[in-house]
Amino acid sequence: MTDTDLRTMTIERDFAHQPEKLWRALTQPHLIADWLMQNDFVPALGHKFQLRGEWGGVLDCEVRAIEPQRRLSYTWTFANDDPAYALDSVVTFTLTPSATGTRLRVEQSGFRPDQKQAYGGAHAGWKEFLGKLDTLLTNL
Repeated sequence: MTDTDLRTMTIERDFAHQPEKLWRALTQPHLIADWLMQNDFVPALGHKFQLRGEWGGVLDCEVRAIEPQRRLSYTWTFANDDPAYALDSVVTFTLTPSATGTRLRVEQSGFRPDQKQAYGGAHAGWKEFLGKLDTLLTNL
């Protein structure tokens, strides 16, 4: 299988908040825990960390790119004995200032063609996470 066989899930959302505020929510562990998952994130290139879901699963991650208030990318790996549920992907957040705040683009790449359920689950999951992120930003 080549990289061209892999699928990418993309979702965009406009937030009525400046990039600086959104960046804080993407990079401060206690804020990440409020909208995404419990974690030991550090905003440093190469930092290895874990995201721990309420469902008991653990994602192994590593920061791949960090451009303050512009772009954050990290691996998103879920090991599972069943290959249909194992996932080796990359999540990238891109922030673009807009007239009303910030447009956030989330891309999760690396879904194999046989992972239709994981792909659909990621799309639904990111919509839910971004809803929680919007609530958090409004309350900050």
